[in-house]
Amino acid sequence: MTYKIIFWISLAVLFYCYIGYGVLVLIVNTIKELIISKKEKRVEENYLPVTLIVTAYNEEKILQQKIINSLAIDYPADKLKLLFVTDGSTDKTKTMVEEYPQITLLHQPIREGKYAAIKRAMQLVKTPVVIYSDANTILNRDCVKQIVKFYANEKIGGVAGEKKIENHLGESSIGVAEGLYWQYESFMKKLDADLHTVVGAAGELFSIRTHLFKKFNDEIILDDFIISMQVCLQGFKIAYEPSAFATELPSFSLAEEEKRKVRISAGAYQSIGYLKSCLNVFKYPVLSFQYISRRLLRWIFCPVMLVVAFFTNLVIIYQPSTNNIYQLLMLAQLFLYIAAVLGWLLVKTGKKPGLFTIPFYFVFMNYCLVKGFILFANGRQTVLWEKSLRQAVE
Repeated sequence: MTYKIIFWISLAVLFYCYIGYGVLVLIVNTIKELIISKKEKRVEENYLPVTLIVTAYNEEKILQQKIINSLAIDYPADKLKLLFVTDGSTDKTKTMVEEYPQITLLHQPIREGKYAAIKRAMQLVKTPVVIYSDANTILNRDCVKQIVKFYANEKIGGVAGEKKIENHLGESSIGVAEGLYWQYESFMKKLDADLHTVVGAAGELFSIRTHLFKKFNDEIILDDFIISMQVCLQGFKIAYEPSAFATELPSFSLAEEEKRKVRISAGAYQSIGYLKSCLNVFKYPVLSFQYISRRLLRWIFCPVMLVVAFFTNLVIIYQPSTNNIYQLLMLAQLFLYIAAVLGWLLVKTGKKPGLFTIPFYFVFMNYCLVKGFILFANGRQTVLWEKSLRQAVE
């Protein structure tokens, strides 16, 4: 009986994290829409002064495209300040930025990590709104307009844009899986924003009110997540705007995607210490519910629950008079892992995983969470991330 209870608890946690929470929030949001009549407020265009910060470390291969893209943003030139930080770059990154007088360059020969670079850049920001973007992402032309419109609402402290994976007509096998994952994440971000707030923005494109930026030590790994969550802890919300998006190429290979996922996972575990206040359900009831459901349960419990569900199920089916449902569930788990292995083999050989995409990426993500936790627990993850290779720019 004990094994059965543990098994069903583990299954319930996994279901809630990946499906149940989304269904619950969707139902709540639908009820809210029925009860609360939304009056569409027409907001006049208000071109707030904005600073776009781009951090670039040895990005000479993509930087020219990023610079041209940034200069082409459809926003009044006198209201948009471009600030590029190239700390520690040893290639042509610094000199390439110097060729454009429209861009403010911030550079030091020492590389101290992305968050340290952002913190230095923030000292130069005088505009009420700041937007962060990575050097290896391309923004749509009206992204700044789409972001700025939210700041007419005083409750909004930040805006998360959408991340898209450009996969050149599905040529990249890992790109297919990565793209599907970000479609799922984007859907969940919209649900979260409709409920209360986005729970952590992606560094490819997000914005905050400048005065809400909080300084921490330079050891932060997931700067985007912690910066945006600190906005929520100050009583503001992070809105979500899919019309402001950053396009990124997929990882060059499965090994590169694993390297990226593992370091993000290590950063996720580190961030828990910086965001202890998010667990205060009395002060932040909805935010705590979202943070625990969307982040903590998935990071801490899901990898463990996968193992627990498998082995308790295995014990149960070998007990006498076992209900057939447990045998079916065991077969379902075996199918999941076999499909994941087949998907992994296909991706590793450069072939498209097809029907095995979702099982493969699901198991792959949880595997990376385990590796990331080991890395974090051993104190081996440095803020000086080794760059992950992306697909070549055409």
